[in-house]
Amino acid sequence: MNGLIHSSLYFGMLVSVGAYMLGVWLKKKTGWAILNPLLVAIIVVIAFLSVFHIEYKEYNRGAVYLGYFLTPATVCLAIPLYKQLELLRQHLIAVASAIVAGVAGSVGSIYVMCRFFQLEHTHYVTLLPKSITTAIGMGVSEEAGGIVTLTVISIIITGILGNIIADWLFQIFKIEEPIAKGLALGTAAHAIGTAKALELGEIEGAMSSLSIAVAGLLTVVVVPLMSGLI
Repeated sequence: MNGLIHSSLYFGMLVSVGAYMLGVWLKKKTGWAILNPLLVAIIVVIAFLSVFHIEYKEYNRGAVYLGYFLTPATVCLAIPLYKQLELLRQHLIAVASAIVAGVAGSVGSIYVMCRFFQLEHTHYVTLLPKSITTAIGMGVSEEAGGIVTLTVISIIITGILGNIIADWLFQIFKIEEPIAKGLALGTAAHAIGTAKALELGEIEGAMSSLSIAVAGLLTVVVVPLMSGLI
């Protein structure tokens, strides 16, 4: 196994993609929301590395290349939005208000939580970008003095949780409007939430794509203003 790892530069990438495809298969096979492909992939990769005693740096030699696709993939989410420009124009004020409210709710909840648990400033600014896409959140966290690795973890957990519980929340609060669903998923759960929105429909996907970009930009502005509060 170790010989294979050293001989294949893309070993980590193959393991990651294989684990994700397994997650996709399990999700389709069972229909269980908890079997989110990304969550399954994370668990499978960790288990694989632990069982075969593979060091993370060896795995990451190939897996690191997957990160290069993150920003282009996020940009590609503009395509469904372009197809729904007319709908966006009709509901522009409502859409803008919803995204602003979502960003305010995200950073506000982190402030309250950090006050309640008496967390330090470093942990506070680390968690502030939790609801925006990783490509933006990492830079925001680093600039504010946060722990980037923990920021990435919080972003992933937030996205997976949003993806898993979205249907339940929509049913509980009787949210049926496609625009509202898309805005909620994109603002609260970034790209992973958008993957769920695209499953729900084209309108949901378009509004979620918009939310990712606007929420990310608003958070870039808001975090420096909020970071000094703790």
